Amino acid sequence: MYVPQSFAITDRATLHEFVERHSFAALISHGGQVPQASHLPLLLERRDAGQGTLIGHMAKANPQWQQADGQTVLAIFHGPHAYISPTWYQAKDGDAEKVVPTWNYVAVHASGTFHLVSDRERLRAIVRRTVDTYERDMASPWAMTDVDAGFQQQLLEGIVGFEIVIEELQGKWKLNQNHDEARRRNVIHALQQAGGDDQQAIAELMRQTLDHEM
Repeated sequence: MYVPQSFAITDRATLHEFVERHSFAALISHGGQVPQASHLPLLLERRDAGQGTLIGHMAKANPQWQQADGQTVLAIFHGPHAYISPTWYQAKDGDAEKVVPTWNYVAVHASGTFHLVSDRERLRAIVRRTVDTYERDMASPWAMTDVDAGFQQQLLEGIVGFEIVIEELQGKWKLNQNHDEARRRNVIHALQQAGGDDQQAIAELMRQTLDHEM
């Protein structure tokens, strides 16, 4: 990912928090004739050292796991994003030609080697943790124990588990940091007025970034 210095986020805790909050990722591999991509929830196992490990599972009928095993893969975690109009900068006449439309967004790329999980109990633990993670805020959470052992076994027969030890973690917070404070505050105001969840989220991230710089 191309990351100009002004947009780069390198703090591991910040990147880990983002991955956990935006855990539905695009997993991309290229071990065959064409790239393969799957859209999957990936959970982060933090480590005291290193960048952490991603765990997940996919359908056994998905050919990507056969192609990806032992190969370097890329997981892309997307955050909010919003179109930015040059009219929002309220540039002076002499600067009008120096501003153009752009897109503000936040994203994290995690790359590492894809390893299949062959141990059945480890696969069961991955599925259980995935279920527990996304069910924990439900009024009446569903659990793996809600189905009998035979049905659990049938479910596990249809999937494969995997782990990705993260070797590189990149964060890009593209939030108009290459513009002065006045322009950025104008953009924040315009996004707040525009409405929409992504627009509000980007406005808040821009505000936080400015406050941190002050």
